[in-house]
Amino acid sequence: MLTLFLIFIGLASVTGQELPPIESFSTEDYRAENQNWAISQTANKFIYVANNKGLLEFTGADWKLYPSPNQTILRSVHAVGNRIYTGCYMEFGYWQPSADGHLRYTSLSENLALGMVEDEQIWNIVSLDNYVVFQSLNRIYSYNLDSQTFSKIEAETTLTKMIKADRTLYFQKYNQGLFKIESGVEKLVSNDAILKSNIIVNIFSRSGKLIIQTKTKGFFVLEDGQLSKWDIPANDYISGLTVYSSICLNDGSLAIGTISNGIVHLSASGEFDYRLNQDQGLLNNTVLSLFEDSDENLWLGLDNGINCINSASPYRIYKDKNGRLGSIYTSRIYKDILYLGTNQGLFFKPFDSDQPFELIEATKGQVWCLTVIDDRLFCGHDSGTFEVEGTSVRQITFSEGTWDLKPIPNHDDLILQGNYNGLNVLERKNGKWSFRNKLTGFDMSSKYVEILDADHIFVSHEYKGVFRLEVDGTYHKVENFKNMESVSKGLHSSLSTYENDIFYASNRGVFKYKLEENVFLKDSILSESLNTETYKSGKMVTDGTGKLWFFSENNIFYVTPGHLSETPKVTKIALPSTIRNSISGYESIMHTQGQNYLFGTSSGYIMIDLDKVKEQVYNIKINSVHNYTTDTDANKNLVAINETNEFTIKSNNFAFAYSIPEFDKYLESEYQYRLNGDYDQWSNWSKSYSELFKNLAFGDYTFEVRGRVGNTPTENTATYSFSIAKPWYISNLLIFIYILAVLLFSILMHNVYKRYYKKQKSKLIFANKRDLELKELETEQQLMQLKNEKLQQDIENKNRELAISTMSLIKKNEFLNSIKEELKSSETGKGLKSVVKIIDKNINNTDDWKFFQEAFNNADKDFLKKVKSIHPKLTPNDLKLCAYLRLNLTSKEIAPLLNISSRSVEVKRYRLRKKMDLPHEASLTNYILEI
Repeated sequence: MLTLFLIFIGLASVTGQELPPIESFSTEDYRAENQNWAISQTANKFIYVANNKGLLEFTGADWKLYPSPNQTILRSVHAVGNRIYTGCYMEFGYWQPSADGHLRYTSLSENLALGMVEDEQIWNIVSLDNYVVFQSLNRIYSYNLDSQTFSKIEAETTLTKMIKADRTLYFQKYNQGLFKIESGVEKLVSNDAILKSNIIVNIFSRSGKLIIQTKTKGFFVLEDGQLSKWDIPANDYISGLTVYSSICLNDGSLAIGTISNGIVHLSASGEFDYRLNQDQGLLNNTVLSLFEDSDENLWLGLDNGINCINSASPYRIYKDKNGRLGSIYTSRIYKDILYLGTNQGLFFKPFDSDQPFELIEATKGQVWCLTVIDDRLFCGHDSGTFEVEGTSVRQITFSEGTWDLKPIPNHDDLILQGNYNGLNVLERKNGKWSFRNKLTGFDMSSKYVEILDADHIFVSHEYKGVFRLEVDGTYHKVENFKNMESVSKGLHSSLSTYENDIFYASNRGVFKYKLEENVFLKDSILSESLNTETYKSGKMVTDGTGKLWFFSENNIFYVTPGHLSETPKVTKIALPSTIRNSISGYESIMHTQGQNYLFGTSSGYIMIDLDKVKEQVYNIKINSVHNYTTDTDANKNLVAINETNEFTIKSNNFAFAYSIPEFDKYLESEYQYRLNGDYDQWSNWSKSYSELFKNLAFGDYTFEVRGRVGNTPTENTATYSFSIAKPWYISNLLIFIYILAVLLFSILMHNVYKRYYKKQKSKLIFANKRDLELKELETEQQLMQLKNEKLQQDIENKNRELAISTMSLIKKNEFLNSIKEELKSSETGKGLKSVVKIIDKNINNTDDWKFFQEAFNNADKDFLKKVKSIHPKLTPNDLKLCAYLRLNLTSKEIAPLLNISSRSVEVKRYRLRKKMDLPHEASLTNYILEI
């Protein structure tokens, strides 16, 4: 009962442990069955696992399953050189990568002279010198690599385990004892009753002694043939465990895999270190196999899944699984007590112990800072400021929201604290600190406060900027404050004092305050690590050991003073924000002891040991190249990786798989590729470990891929060269034929076009000639039209002259008639007869008619001839009347011209109608006008 109680107490205490990172691979990840019986690693760092379904290969990026050769459970695996030896039911042999990177299996058991025992299974494989030894429950087969021959050891009873220790092979025959192979034959080592009746799990050699671990009885020491209990501190922890597997690690510590209790880790001296089970992150509590890889990662083959424990990792994780602690905003070790300030209050536990954290009840709520001043621990809280005294607190201010506290230079009895409402001052009286006053004149929230000197204070507000404050000598009033325009406000920006300089960090970089110029100037060295692309938070933390910490997207890094120059040294630690899971803008890191630091997260904290942060060399490898004729998986073919291949134009789709065999949970592998001959520029960094190129044109190509793990680039760039042949229809012969055909076709087409263009030229000349003739004709018509217009104008002028002359004659005759009438009426008429005769002569002057006739003919050529030809009976007086009617004159206007009365004109018109035989209803004037 006492033993069980001690086991319970010991295992219960581990719930508060800081544990190494654990990677988990479930059946969904590796796409095979649950149980994993053995694990090994080849020289290229690939991991191989014996699974119920076959051989699993893990490249660091992806899992691949090779089904067991006879479709049975694979029980054992052991890598030697580039061969992976495996054993299963009634079969054992080795796998070897072919030129295309795919593993091919070669059976060794089929070469056995007498075959295997019925229902025999190979449970274990070890190598020694030039031998590979296979162990079943019935036999041990030794395979000579040089002669390729077998030797075997038979067993009358069950062979429980074969173990290599100190270059010697040991094995247990149940109920007979412990044996070893010497000169190819078995030799009894010990037949102690404990070794006869208890299954041996493992054997370690230490200082010439054999440490033998049993399944249920713990450890024993075999020295000089005597068996005794191994007296170690952890005996009480492990004595009640059922052990299935164990391993002695490179550092001398021991890892014990149990049935139903996970794994227990012991130090080299046998002290209990930690225990892992499903509660702490394992996928299953039954550990079937253990293996330490070349990077000191501990692999666990489980009854359901695979785990990888980063034992050599610089990180240890405290996981707050039930959310009791909350998100950690600050931490402090004070008088050997570790305090954690979280969003749920102030928690504590004795430092460097496995005790669970306890809450100080009075501090429930948000804790912003923990600061040691005057050898007192102050807690900045959402509800005010507390002084921490061991496991209790005393509230000394009730001003809401204490962001930070700073000692005031040259005022040992004063403390300045930044609050939600501005700045407040604490004062020490009679050895106790209490609230003294609020600084008037400044009410902005003061999350980050730095004191340059006794009179000047800097306050950073991420939404308003950085302010420089001038205060009075008694710290009661802010006399003046000014926004520092040399830096801009920024989300998650902060202020910090380092090496007596004030720094400001934001997404624009890191700036250092210059007192002489009163400006912040950009620090190019520090800003390289905090640029816009990698910016996550501007929070800066000084840890009290000369380091200034920053936090970017992919790293955390610290600055230390340069040893031989003023240039600071920047050291990066690959810890991506996606993994560290901290609160952006509220990151916290605290020095604990030695080179160990505590980094707060949203679900616990991470312990970082800088001594274990080491530069490693990484290599990238192209694992496979698939060639596709179409996009479907059914048509993909593996091709040789180390050869330059030529493919047909139909097979112009290529898929490349590559990886960096790195198994650290807190390190992320990223890849960058290019395809020279098509995509000559390097791609963006990506976590994708494969790339597909479709429908490549013919030509020569070289695929190049490189990688980086955290901040470390791969030492090599992996390449694969290939070419795609031209399609048959553009082969050299056909290209010659094409050229010849083009030349002949060109000559033919030249002649055809020559004739065509000759015809076109003739047609064009003819068309141009015709167009020219048409244009000439149009020109002649235009000239004729101009002549006609000129003639018409002349006619109009003649008509105008005719009208003028006619009116002149009319006026003249009317004048003469009026004179004649006046003379006739005169009483002296007898003497005037001669004058009347002269007037009559002038009225009837034939010269006037000739002049009129000439003018009329000019205006209306051939009219009189037309009338005479139509009506030949017309007399000259009739023609004269027709001419006057043609001018559309009235009878009254015609009378003076004929020297007759208007009545006589009407008579003449009547007679003219008769001569022209015009009907009664027809108009004489209209008729004459229409002729």
